[in-house]
Amino acid sequence: MADVVGAGLRIGVVGGSVAGCAAAVAAARAGAEVTVYERSDGALEDRGFGIVVPPPLHAELVAAGYLDAAMPTTPVPSRVWLAREPGQHSARELACQEAAVTPCHWGLLWRTLRASADGATYHRGRPVTGVTRLPSGGAVIRTADSEERYDIVVGADGPRSVTRAAVASAVRPVPAGYVVWRGTLPLDALAGHPDQLQLVRAAWVTLGFRGGHGVFYLIPGAVDGSRLLAYAIYGPPPPPSWTAGREEYVRRVAEEHFPAGWAEMVGLGAHTSLACHDVADFHVPRVAEPPFLLAGDAASITRPHTASGATKALQDALCLERVLRASSSAAEALHRYADERSDEGARLVALGRRLGHAMVERTPDWAAMGPPEVAEWSRATLDGAGSYLYGSVRRE
Repeated sequence: MADVVGAGLRIGVVGGSVAGCAAAVAAARAGAEVTVYERSDGALEDRGFGIVVPPPLHAELVAAGYLDAAMPTTPVPSRVWLAREPGQHSARELACQEAAVTPCHWGLLWRTLRASADGATYHRGRPVTGVTRLPSGGAVIRTADSEERYDIVVGADGPRSVTRAAVASAVRPVPAGYVVWRGTLPLDALAGHPDQLQLVRAAWVTLGFRGGHGVFYLIPGAVDGSRLLAYAIYGPPPPPSWTAGREEYVRRVAEEHFPAGWAEMVGLGAHTSLACHDVADFHVPRVAEPPFLLAGDAASITRPHTASGATKALQDALCLERVLRASSSAAEALHRYADERSDEGARLVALGRRLGHAMVERTPDWAAMGPPEVAEWSRATLDGAGSYLYGSVRRE
Protein backbone atom coordinates (compact mmCIF):
# COMPACT_ATOMS: atom_id res chain seq x y z
CA MET A 1 0.00 0.00 0.00
CA ALA A 2 3.07 2.22 0.07
CA ASP A 3 2.31 4.10 -3.19
CA VAL A 4 -1.32 4.76 -2.27
CA VAL A 5 -0.57 5.79 1.32
CA GLY A 6 2.35 7.87 0.15
CA ALA A 7 -0.07 9.76 -2.10
CA GLY A 8 -2.21 10.61 0.92
CA LEU A 9 -4.86 7.89 1.27
CA ARG A 10 -7.66 9.26 3.44
CA ILE A 11 -9.98 6.88 5.29
CA GLY A 12 -13.15 7.97 7.05
CA VAL A 13 -14.62 5.66 9.69
CA VAL A 14 -18.32 6.02 10.48
CA GLY A 15 -18.81 4.82 14.06
CA GLY A 16 -16.35 5.07 16.91
CA SER A 17 -17.09 2.17 19.23
CA VAL A 18 -15.16 -1.12 19.27
CA ALA A 19 -15.43 -1.88 15.53
CA GLY A 20 -14.70 1.71 14.53
CA CYS A 21 -11.71 2.14 16.83
CA ALA A 22 -10.27 -1.22 15.73
CA ALA A 23 -10.68 -0.21 12.07
CA ALA A 24 -9.00 3.12 12.82
CA VAL A 25 -6.04 1.33 14.40
CA ALA A 26 -5.78 -0.94 11.35
CA ALA A 27 -5.93 1.88 8.82
CA ALA A 28 -3.44 4.05 10.72
CA ARG A 29 -1.00 1.14 11.07
CA ALA A 30 -1.19 0.70 7.29
CA GLY A 31 -0.18 4.33 6.85
CA ALA A 32 -3.47 6.07 6.10
CA GLU A 33 -4.78 9.39 7.39
CA VAL A 34 -7.82 8.41 9.47
CA THR A 35 -10.85 10.33 10.72
CA VAL A 36 -13.49 8.72 12.98
CA TYR A 37 -17.06 10.01 13.38
CA GLU A 38 -18.89 8.83 16.51
CA ARG A 39 -22.55 9.79 16.91
CA SER A 40 -22.60 9.57 20.73
CA ASP A 41 -21.16 12.31 22.86
CA GLY A 42 -21.43 10.15 25.99
CA ALA A 43 -18.77 8.14 27.75
CA LEU A 44 -18.57 4.89 25.80
CA GLU A 45 -16.21 3.43 28.37
CA ASP A 46 -19.12 3.36 30.85
CA ARG A 47 -20.82 0.58 28.90
CA GLY A 48 -20.21 -2.23 31.32
CA PHE A 49 -21.45 -5.47 29.76
CA GLY A 50 -19.25 -8.52 29.40
CA ILE A 51 -17.87 -9.97 26.18
CA VAL A 52 -15.54 -12.86 25.47
CA VAL A 53 -12.89 -13.40 22.79
CA PRO A 54 -10.77 -16.43 21.86
CA PRO A 55 -7.46 -16.47 23.77
CA PRO A 56 -5.33 -16.77 20.58
CA LEU A 57 -7.02 -13.69 19.11
CA HIS A 58 -6.40 -11.73 22.30
CA ALA A 59 -2.73 -12.72 22.21
CA GLU A 60 -2.47 -11.74 18.53
CA LEU A 61 -4.01 -8.32 19.18
CA VAL A 62 -1.66 -7.66 22.08
CA ALA A 63 1.37 -8.70 20.04
CA ALA A 64 0.26 -6.52 17.12
CA GLY A 65 -0.26 -3.47 19.31
CA TYR A 66 -4.02 -3.17 19.04
CA LEU A 67 -4.53 -4.01 22.72
CA ASP A 68 -2.50 -3.07 25.77
CA ALA A 69 -1.18 -6.14 27.56
CA ALA A 70 -2.14 -4.41 30.82
CA MET A 71 -5.85 -4.35 29.90
CA PRO A 72 -7.54 -6.53 32.55
CA THR A 73 -9.14 -9.81 31.49
CA THR A 74 -10.44 -12.87 33.37
CA PRO A 75 -9.42 -15.91 31.29
CA VAL A 76 -10.81 -19.34 32.15
CA PRO A 77 -9.96 -22.69 30.51
CA SER A 78 -13.25 -24.57 30.56
CA ARG A 79 -17.03 -24.53 30.31
CA VAL A 80 -19.33 -26.19 32.83
CA TRP A 81 -22.88 -27.19 31.89
CA LEU A 82 -25.52 -27.17 34.65
CA ALA A 83 -29.24 -27.79 35.00
CA ARG A 84 -31.67 -27.81 37.90
CA GLU A 85 -32.49 -31.22 39.34
CA PRO A 86 -36.07 -32.11 38.37
CA GLY A 87 -38.47 -31.32 41.19
CA GLN A 88 -35.73 -29.74 43.29
CA HIS A 89 -33.87 -26.43 43.57
CA SER A 90 -30.34 -27.85 43.53
CA ALA A 91 -27.93 -27.85 40.57
CA ARG A 92 -26.54 -30.83 38.74
CA GLU A 93 -23.38 -30.69 36.65
CA LEU A 94 -24.00 -32.17 33.20
CA ALA A 95 -20.52 -31.88 31.68
CA CYS A 96 -17.28 -29.96 31.61
CA GLN A 97 -15.71 -29.06 28.25
CA GLU A 98 -12.30 -27.63 27.50
CA ALA A 99 -13.39 -24.30 26.02
CA ALA A 100 -10.98 -21.51 26.92
CA VAL A 101 -12.24 -17.94 26.66
CA THR A 102 -10.86 -14.51 27.55
CA PRO A 103 -13.68 -12.43 29.06
CA CYS A 104 -13.39 -8.65 28.86
CA HIS A 105 -15.27 -5.57 29.99
CA TRP A 106 -16.74 -3.83 26.91
CA GLY A 107 -15.84 -0.38 28.17
CA LEU A 108 -12.25 -1.31 28.97
CA LEU A 109 -11.85 -2.94 25.54
CA TRP A 110 -13.12 0.24 23.90
CA ARG A 111 -10.81 2.37 26.04
CA THR A 112 -7.67 0.46 25.07
CA LEU A 113 -8.60 0.46 21.37
CA ARG A 114 -9.33 4.17 21.52
CA ALA A 115 -5.90 4.75 23.05
CA SER A 116 -4.27 2.66 20.32
CA ALA A 117 -6.06 4.79 17.70
CA ASP A 118 -4.56 8.01 19.02
CA GLY A 119 -3.10 8.73 15.58
CA ALA A 120 -6.61 9.12 14.16
CA THR A 121 -8.76 12.24 14.38
CA TYR A 122 -11.73 11.26 16.56
CA HIS A 123 -14.94 13.32 16.44
CA ARG A 124 -17.29 12.53 19.32
CA GLY A 125 -20.90 13.73 19.09
CA ARG A 126 -20.72 14.03 15.27
CA PRO A 127 -23.45 11.79 13.78
CA VAL A 128 -23.06 11.06 10.10
CA THR A 129 -26.20 11.95 8.13
CA GLY A 130 -25.17 10.25 4.89
CA VAL A 131 -22.43 8.95 2.64
CA THR A 132 -22.26 9.42 -1.12
CA ARG A 133 -20.11 7.74 -3.77
CA LEU A 134 -18.34 10.21 -6.06
CA PRO A 135 -18.20 9.55 -9.84
CA SER A 136 -14.54 10.55 -9.81
CA GLY A 137 -13.72 8.01 -7.08
CA GLY A 138 -13.91 8.01 -3.32
CA ALA A 139 -16.88 9.12 -1.28
CA VAL A 140 -18.20 12.00 0.81
CA ILE A 141 -19.14 11.74 4.49
CA ARG A 142 -21.80 14.29 5.47
CA THR A 143 -22.53 15.56 8.97
CA ALA A 144 -24.78 18.41 10.08
CA ASP A 145 -21.99 20.91 9.58
CA SER A 146 -19.48 19.40 7.15
CA GLU A 147 -18.83 17.39 3.98
CA GLU A 148 -15.48 15.61 3.68
CA ARG A 149 -14.09 13.49 0.86
CA TYR A 150 -12.31 10.18 1.56
CA ASP A 151 -10.69 7.50 -0.57
CA ILE A 152 -12.30 4.76 1.58
CA VAL A 153 -15.29 4.98 3.91
CA VAL A 154 -15.48 2.30 6.60
CA GLY A 155 -18.99 1.72 7.93
CA ALA A 156 -18.60 0.63 11.54
CA ASP A 157 -21.87 2.19 12.60
CA GLY A 158 -23.77 -0.85 13.85
CA PRO A 159 -27.14 -2.36 12.97
CA ARG A 160 -28.67 0.97 11.83
CA SER A 161 -25.70 1.74 9.62
CA VAL A 162 -26.06 4.66 7.22
CA THR A 163 -23.06 3.27 5.35
CA ARG A 164 -24.73 -0.10 4.76
CA ALA A 165 -27.46 1.67 2.80
CA ALA A 166 -24.83 2.49 0.16
CA VAL A 167 -23.70 -1.15 -0.10
CA ALA A 168 -26.77 -3.28 0.62
CA SER A 169 -29.84 -1.11 1.16
CA ALA A 170 -32.25 -4.09 1.12
CA VAL A 171 -30.63 -5.92 4.06
CA ARG A 172 -32.71 -5.79 7.24
CA PRO A 173 -32.37 -7.53 10.64
CA VAL A 174 -34.36 -10.76 10.94
CA PRO A 175 -36.01 -11.19 14.38
CA ALA A 176 -35.32 -14.48 16.16
CA GLY A 177 -38.52 -14.28 18.22
CA TYR A 178 -36.81 -14.38 21.62
CA VAL A 179 -34.83 -12.05 23.86
CA VAL A 180 -31.61 -11.89 25.83
CA TRP A 181 -31.23 -10.29 29.24
CA ARG A 182 -27.73 -9.03 30.08
CA GLY A 183 -26.64 -8.08 33.55
CA THR A 184 -23.59 -7.48 35.71
CA LEU A 185 -23.27 -7.75 39.48
CA PRO A 186 -20.42 -6.70 41.81
CA LEU A 187 -18.80 -9.60 43.61
CA ASP A 188 -19.21 -8.02 47.03
CA ALA A 189 -22.98 -8.36 46.58
CA LEU A 190 -22.56 -12.12 46.05
CA ALA A 191 -20.81 -13.00 49.30
CA GLY A 192 -23.70 -15.29 50.24
CA HIS A 193 -23.09 -17.50 47.19
CA PRO A 194 -19.59 -18.94 47.68
CA ASP A 195 -20.22 -22.14 45.71
CA GLN A 196 -21.32 -20.26 42.60
CA LEU A 197 -18.42 -17.83 42.86
CA GLN A 198 -15.91 -20.64 43.26
CA LEU A 199 -17.22 -22.23 40.07
CA VAL A 200 -17.11 -19.08 37.92
CA ARG A 201 -13.59 -18.33 39.09
CA ALA A 202 -12.49 -21.54 37.37
CA ALA A 203 -14.89 -21.83 34.40
CA TRP A 204 -17.68 -20.16 32.53
CA VAL A 205 -21.09 -21.66 33.14
CA THR A 206 -23.99 -22.57 30.84
CA LEU A 207 -27.23 -23.29 32.68
CA GLY A 208 -29.86 -24.98 30.52
CA PHE A 209 -33.62 -24.93 31.05
CA ARG A 210 -36.71 -25.68 29.01
CA GLY A 211 -37.06 -22.89 26.47
CA GLY A 212 -33.69 -21.24 26.99
CA HIS A 213 -30.41 -21.05 28.85
CA GLY A 214 -28.18 -18.74 30.85
CA VAL A 215 -24.45 -18.01 30.64
CA PHE A 216 -22.42 -16.78 33.64
CA TYR A 217 -18.79 -15.63 33.79
CA LEU A 218 -16.52 -13.16 35.54
CA ILE A 219 -15.27 -9.97 33.88
CA PRO A 220 -12.98 -7.18 35.10
CA GLY A 221 -14.71 -4.19 36.62
CA ALA A 222 -14.15 -0.60 35.56
CA VAL A 223 -12.35 0.06 38.86
CA ASP A 224 -8.80 -1.35 38.94
CA GLY A 225 -8.66 -4.78 40.56
CA SER A 226 -12.44 -5.22 40.74
CA ARG A 227 -14.48 -8.06 39.24
CA LEU A 228 -18.09 -8.37 38.12
CA LEU A 229 -20.31 -11.37 37.51
CA ALA A 230 -21.72 -11.05 34.00
CA TYR A 231 -24.65 -13.04 32.70
CA ALA A 232 -26.77 -13.44 29.59
CA ILE A 233 -30.10 -15.26 29.80
CA TYR A 234 -32.01 -16.27 26.66
CA GLY A 235 -35.68 -17.11 26.49
CA PRO A 236 -39.10 -16.08 25.20
CA PRO A 237 -40.18 -12.47 25.72
CA PRO A 238 -42.64 -11.58 28.48
CA PRO A 239 -46.28 -12.25 27.60
CA PRO A 240 -48.51 -9.29 26.66
CA SER A 241 -50.10 -9.46 30.10
CA TRP A 242 -46.78 -8.72 31.81
CA THR A 243 -46.69 -5.08 32.92
CA ALA A 244 -43.72 -4.92 35.31
CA GLY A 245 -41.05 -4.40 32.63
CA ARG A 246 -38.84 -6.71 30.60
CA GLU A 247 -35.90 -6.39 32.96
CA GLU A 248 -38.06 -7.53 35.87
CA TYR A 249 -39.29 -10.56 33.93
CA VAL A 250 -35.83 -12.15 33.93
CA ARG A 251 -36.11 -12.58 37.69
CA ARG A 252 -39.30 -14.57 37.16
CA VAL A 253 -37.54 -16.76 34.57
CA ALA A 254 -34.65 -17.42 36.96
CA GLU A 255 -36.94 -18.27 39.86
CA GLU A 256 -38.88 -20.73 37.72
CA HIS A 257 -35.98 -22.49 36.01
CA PHE A 258 -32.64 -21.97 37.78
CA PRO A 259 -31.13 -23.75 40.78
CA ALA A 260 -31.75 -21.72 43.92
CA GLY A 261 -28.33 -20.07 44.27
CA TRP A 262 -28.20 -18.92 40.65
CA ALA A 263 -31.78 -17.65 40.77
CA GLU A 264 -31.01 -15.67 43.91
CA MET A 265 -28.05 -13.94 42.25
CA VAL A 266 -30.16 -12.89 39.26
CA GLY A 267 -32.84 -11.65 41.65
CA LEU A 268 -30.51 -9.31 43.54
CA GLY A 269 -31.15 -5.61 43.19
CA ALA A 270 -27.44 -4.74 43.10
CA HIS A 271 -26.90 -4.80 39.35
CA THR A 272 -24.36 -2.40 37.91
CA SER A 273 -26.05 -2.88 34.51
CA LEU A 274 -29.18 -4.69 33.31
CA ALA A 275 -30.81 -4.60 29.88
CA CYS A 276 -33.06 -6.69 27.65
CA HIS A 277 -32.65 -6.92 23.87
CA ASP A 278 -34.59 -8.62 21.11
CA VAL A 279 -32.37 -11.15 19.35
CA ALA A 280 -32.00 -10.68 15.59
CA ASP A 281 -29.48 -11.34 12.85
CA PHE A 282 -28.51 -10.45 9.28
CA HIS A 283 -25.53 -10.51 6.98
CA VAL A 284 -24.51 -8.51 3.93
CA PRO A 285 -23.68 -10.80 0.97
CA ARG A 286 -20.70 -8.66 -0.08
CA VAL A 287 -19.24 -6.53 2.71
CA ALA A 288 -17.17 -4.14 0.58
CA GLU A 289 -17.86 -2.32 -2.64
CA PRO A 290 -15.33 0.42 -3.45
CA PRO A 291 -15.12 2.95 -1.93
CA PHE A 292 -17.25 1.51 0.93
CA LEU A 293 -16.34 -1.19 3.43
CA LEU A 294 -18.47 -2.58 6.28
CA ALA A 295 -17.06 -3.81 9.59
CA GLY A 296 -18.44 -5.21 12.81
CA ASP A 297 -22.21 -5.09 13.33
CA ALA A 298 -22.70 -2.94 10.23
CA ALA A 299 -21.66 -5.91 8.09
CA SER A 300 -23.41 -8.70 9.97
CA ILE A 301 -25.03 -9.50 13.27
CA THR A 302 -25.16 -13.05 14.47
CA ARG A 303 -27.24 -14.31 17.35
CA PRO A 304 -25.14 -13.77 20.47
CA HIS A 305 -24.87 -17.51 21.24
CA THR A 306 -21.76 -17.43 19.03
CA ALA A 307 -20.05 -14.79 21.23
CA SER A 308 -18.60 -13.32 18.04
CA GLY A 309 -19.67 -9.66 18.02
CA ALA A 310 -16.46 -8.12 19.31
CA THR A 311 -14.41 -11.04 18.00
CA LYS A 312 -15.59 -10.50 14.44
CA ALA A 313 -15.05 -6.73 14.65
CA LEU A 314 -11.47 -7.28 15.79
CA GLN A 315 -10.86 -9.87 13.08
CA ASP A 316 -12.32 -7.45 10.52
CA ALA A 317 -9.73 -4.90 11.61
CA LEU A 318 -6.83 -7.32 11.32
CA CYS A 319 -8.03 -8.23 7.82
CA LEU A 320 -8.29 -4.55 6.88
CA GLU A 321 -4.70 -3.91 7.86
CA ARG A 322 -3.50 -6.98 5.94
CA VAL A 323 -5.28 -6.09 2.71
CA LEU A 324 -4.18 -2.45 2.87
CA ARG A 325 -0.57 -3.55 3.22
CA ALA A 326 -0.79 -6.22 0.50
CA SER A 327 -2.67 -4.29 -2.21
CA SER A 328 -1.58 -1.82 -4.85
CA SER A 329 -4.80 0.21 -4.79
CA ALA A 330 -7.68 1.02 -2.49
CA ALA A 331 -10.11 -0.84 -4.76
CA GLU A 332 -7.97 -3.97 -4.75
CA ALA A 333 -7.76 -3.86 -0.96
CA LEU A 334 -11.53 -3.62 -0.61
CA HIS A 335 -12.12 -6.51 -3.02
CA ARG A 336 -9.70 -8.66 -1.01
CA TYR A 337 -11.44 -7.69 2.20
CA ALA A 338 -14.84 -8.65 0.78
CA ASP A 339 -13.49 -11.99 -0.46
CA GLU A 340 -12.25 -12.86 3.03
CA ARG A 341 -14.88 -11.42 5.35
CA SER A 342 -18.19 -11.85 3.49
CA ASP A 343 -18.28 -15.62 3.88
CA GLU A 344 -17.31 -15.39 7.54
CA GLY A 345 -20.34 -13.25 8.28
CA ALA A 346 -22.62 -15.72 6.54
CA ARG A 347 -21.01 -18.64 8.42
CA LEU A 348 -21.52 -17.02 11.80
CA VAL A 349 -25.14 -16.12 11.10
CA ALA A 350 -25.86 -19.73 10.09
CA LEU A 351 -24.09 -21.03 13.21
CA GLY A 352 -26.01 -18.60 15.43
CA ARG A 353 -29.30 -19.81 14.02
CA ARG A 354 -28.40 -23.44 14.67
CA LEU A 355 -27.36 -22.62 18.22
CA GLY A 356 -30.50 -20.60 18.80
CA HIS A 357 -32.69 -23.41 17.54
CA ALA A 358 -30.97 -25.95 19.76
CA MET A 359 -30.55 -23.78 22.87
CA VAL A 360 -33.78 -21.76 22.91
CA GLU A 361 -36.35 -22.76 20.31
CA ARG A 362 -36.13 -26.54 20.74
CA THR A 363 -34.12 -27.28 23.85
CA PRO A 364 -33.20 -30.83 24.86
CA ASP A 365 -34.07 -32.39 28.19
CA TRP A 366 -31.03 -30.82 29.82
CA ALA A 367 -31.47 -32.51 33.20
CA ALA A 368 -31.34 -35.97 31.61
CA MET A 369 -27.97 -35.32 29.93
CA GLY A 370 -24.46 -36.27 30.98
CA PRO A 371 -21.01 -35.77 29.40
CA PRO A 372 -21.60 -38.11 26.41
CA GLU A 373 -24.99 -36.57 25.63
CA VAL A 374 -23.66 -32.99 25.90
CA ALA A 375 -20.75 -33.86 23.59
CA GLU A 376 -23.03 -35.50 21.02
CA TRP A 377 -25.54 -32.66 21.22
CA SER A 378 -22.69 -30.17 20.68
CA ARG A 379 -21.37 -32.01 17.62
CA ALA A 380 -24.83 -32.27 16.09
CA THR A 381 -25.56 -28.59 16.73
CA LEU A 382 -22.25 -27.37 15.31
CA ASP A 383 -22.81 -29.56 12.24
CA GLY A 384 -19.15 -29.46 11.27
CA ALA A 385 -18.62 -25.77 12.03
CA GLY A 386 -15.84 -24.58 14.32
CA SER A 387 -16.49 -22.52 17.45
CA TYR A 388 -14.06 -21.62 20.22
CA LEU A 389 -16.99 -21.94 22.65
CA TYR A 390 -16.93 -25.72 22.09
CA GLY A 391 -13.17 -26.18 22.14
CA SER A 392 -13.01 -29.85 23.09
CA VAL A 393 -15.80 -30.93 20.71
CA ARG A 394 -14.17 -32.49 17.68
CA ARG A 395 -15.60 -32.53 14.19
CA GLU A 396 -16.62 -35.90 12.78
